[in-house]
Amino acid sequence: MTPTLRTEFTGRTAVITGAASGFGLETARLAARQGMNVVMTDVMAEALEAAGRDVAALGGTVMTHRADVRHADAIEGLAAATCARFGTPHLVFNNAGVSTGGLVWEHTEKEWDWVLGVNLRGVVHGVRVFTPLMLAAERADPAFRGHIVNTASMAGLLNAPNMGAYNVSKHAVVSLSETLYQDLRLVSERVHAHVLCPYFVPTGIIHSDRARPADARADAPPTASQQVAQRFGEKAVSSGKVTAAEVAQKVFDALAARHFYIYSHPQALAAVMTRAEDILRGDCPSDPYRERPELGAALRAALRG
Repeated sequence: MTPTLRTEFTGRTAVITGAASGFGLETARLAARQGMNVVMTDVMAEALEAAGRDVAALGGTVMTHRADVRHADAIEGLAAATCARFGTPHLVFNNAGVSTGGLVWEHTEKEWDWVLGVNLRGVVHGVRVFTPLMLAAERADPAFRGHIVNTASMAGLLNAPNMGAYNVSKHAVVSLSETLYQDLRLVSERVHAHVLCPYFVPTGIIHSDRARPADARADAPPTASQQVAQRFGEKAVSSGKVTAAEVAQKVFDALAARHFYIYSHPQALAAVMTRAEDILRGDCPSDPYRERPELGAALRAALRG
């Protein structure tokens, strides 16, 4: 029988990056309601403190720790602070993420560094730092159970146009997570990997510039394609019907059921199947807008206009 959430997670510790908003904040809220110790980290200090107070009011034991996940020493410091306060965490959510768009050749080097730094290296640092701690805890304690959840995206399984850097970063997170799953199976019975692939969910990610540190600030005005990506992205994300809170619940349900892939919109997998068929046949990538040709026409008109 699958353990209930209350039985499996009460009294354990969760570390959540990108915890000041969106999936991260809703995950922290849900963890607190399950009676967990909650370690919340984010690059936005004021928003993090406000979110920490909100989560603590739900009854959880909360520690906030500002960190920029792009930097290995920041995640190492997060792990040290977590272990000093609560011991080895049982759940690690490598969730911090940022969004950018535009034609792939128009991303600047600074843009690539920022997106890959947060979306990919942030996950890499979390895996590199926390996995050995969890494996050591498993060896020391027969009751230890661990879960590492990496937030990717449906953009890690598909390649929508005009959002190249984001696509690249999320495909890499899916690859990292699948490899982590296989590697853990070789050495562990009780530490598990999972990957979250949400689709369009109303969160703050489309306004990622608010969390961009000074050293990652754009050094040129946005190009026309980047402005188009922002407009189309805002419309798509704001129209999402699945909430971040619902996605957080799906994640905890998946952990209890030991599911690896976690989807917010399973119906989007039809497009993943189309992509797989293109690959197997050696075809050119299918038109992502063939079911909604008016959207493709609007994007082409905006980019060419």
